[in-house]
Amino acid sequence: MTDSTKVPPHVRMALIALIVGGIAAILDSTMVTLAIRTLAVKLHSTAGTIQWVTTGFLLAMAVAIPITGWAERRWGGKRVWTAALTLFVLASVLCAAAWNDTALIGFRALQGFGAGLIFPLMQTLAVRAAGGRISSRLMAAVSLPIALGPILGPVIGGVILNWLSWRWLFLINVPVIAVGLLLAWRYLPADRPVSPRGRPDWIGLVLLAPALSGILLGLSQLSEDGGLDHAGVLAPLLAGAALLAAFLVRAARPGEREPVVDVRLLRVRSLGSASAVLFTAGAAMYAGMFLLPLYYQQLRGDSVLDAGLLMIPQGVGALAARFGVGPLADRFGARAVTIAGFLLAAIATVPFALAGPGTSLWWLGAVLLARGVGVGAVLIPPMSVAYQDVRPEGIPHATMNTRIAQQVGASFGTAIVAVALQSLLDHGATGAFQGAFWCAIGITIAAVVPAIVLPAAGPAPQARSATPTHEPATGQAPEKAA
Repeated sequence: MTDSTKVPPHVRMALIALIVGGIAAILDSTMVTLAIRTLAVKLHSTAGTIQWVTTGFLLAMAVAIPITGWAERRWGGKRVWTAALTLFVLASVLCAAAWNDTALIGFRALQGFGAGLIFPLMQTLAVRAAGGRISSRLMAAVSLPIALGPILGPVIGGVILNWLSWRWLFLINVPVIAVGLLLAWRYLPADRPVSPRGRPDWIGLVLLAPALSGILLGLSQLSEDGGLDHAGVLAPLLAGAALLAAFLVRAARPGEREPVVDVRLLRVRSLGSASAVLFTAGAAMYAGMFLLPLYYQQLRGDSVLDAGLLMIPQGVGALAARFGVGPLADRFGARAVTIAGFLLAAIATVPFALAGPGTSLWWLGAVLLARGVGVGAVLIPPMSVAYQDVRPEGIPHATMNTRIAQQVGASFGTAIVAVALQSLLDHGATGAFQGAFWCAIGITIAAVVPAIVLPAAGPAPQARSATPTHEPATGQAPEKAA
């Protein structure tokens, strides 16, 4: 790696501010999933009702993501980032003080809205802080919380639930966000609003936000309601698909008002291919993350704490990948490294598809370490090349495209393996988990297909202007050859 790809000190401090600020939101979204059973008991609720603690969070995120680009242009990225962290930590305190399941669900939705602003802004502000210089090392840094959150969340959640009250799942966010706000104030570069009087495309927002919510709601209900033929699944899926189609038709037409999300950017090869890969990466990563804690708890009978601790090798593998994948992508190209990562993750999941209640934990820990390396390696290369042919003014829209793709992909992958697990339970728990893991392996192998069309070479660091222009955010540039 050449010196030109090293992250300057001021950019490094900005990245630390973003990582510290965003890690709480990412960890929280995974810790609470582990606590569903505990929350149902403590709040005297049912599993079906308390599941909305997770579902409401995801739906609120879907509503917030399309607003992020407009808000960043309207008030400036640093202000919106600070506001999003403040909203998230206030919602966390309210969640910790919830007196019943209804209150907790409502406060979690508010928390999800804050998280929906935080996740896309992390990438946008990282690129802004680097002055538009996009490198594998930069993307490795900014994607670290996104990759480690689903892996470390169950571990931290298990520790909290074993020794502390469930309310600490939310209160733990307070000191972390406080440090994140202080670092953001000190190290994030100040930016001026690009469109201080700009108004969002309200029609586009009214179409896109419920479209994403409907699709995510339908996918989340897929396993519980017994398949696609159930009204609770089919109605939101069809409504969401219809609204999304209407949004795409509207967004494809050039107009004077800036679109909520500029989907025309997907015609740019680097962003279009990277978004497709991030969709499949989200599906592959979250499919495994849904099954693994359940395997340890339900099939092997491990406690919540033990299940969380047994996931540590995967976190170690993902962390190790962060130190090596950047140089590998620079040397061998984004396409080769991404394909290798998917194949490694698929191979390392095979032992779980053959495992039973008595399979050696040492063996499973070893393959989890390898799976963590594979999963950790598939996010950085596509994120690095996504902005390769996108102009500076298109960066917020490019970020929203990739974030939406990854979010929907995660819900899709989770829904597929959840349905497989539920439908195979008649054949016994061991057979059901083995079949579900084979589905997860199939999803991971299928993810290789869009990775084939990624640009072969990683991005050369680009010295672009960090200040967007007032031009429409089409952001297109001539496509580069592979």
